[in-house]
Amino acid sequence: MLFGRIDHIGVAVDDLEAAIELYGSRFGMREQHRETVESQGVEAVLLEVGDGHVELLQPLADDTAVGKFLAKRGPGLHHVAYQTDDIDRTLGVVRDAGIDLIDETPRIGIRGSRVAFLHPRSTGGVLTEIVEPVH
Repeated sequence: MLFGRIDHIGVAVDDLEAAIELYGSRFGMREQHRETVESQGVEAVLLEVGDGHVELLQPLADDTAVGKFLAKRGPGLHHVAYQTDDIDRTLGVVRDAGIDLIDETPRIGIRGSRVAFLHPRSTGGVLTEIVEPVH
């Protein structure tokens, strides 16, 4: 199997505190981790849901990827992230399968994980992230 599980669902928000309140008080999701990921231009919060997470993403500036997404589409589902034990191998497999990569090589994501994004034009319109957690 290429992916171990769904790691998280990314949700773009323009008011992080209001989103934390919504997901926390109405859905009972506990905040597990908060981090500014400068390389991706976001303030990110991971909320627990089962074995996975909802990742709330607030852009640090309008010209970031999430900032541009919000300007074009408004708040909502941004990406789906799948976990793998070997991101380098997984990137090779999806590249060989003809999937267009946004990231040819992994970069560092939240909690020091290695991440790479696949282009939505080759994943059915869904921005897809591959995550290799820190071991």
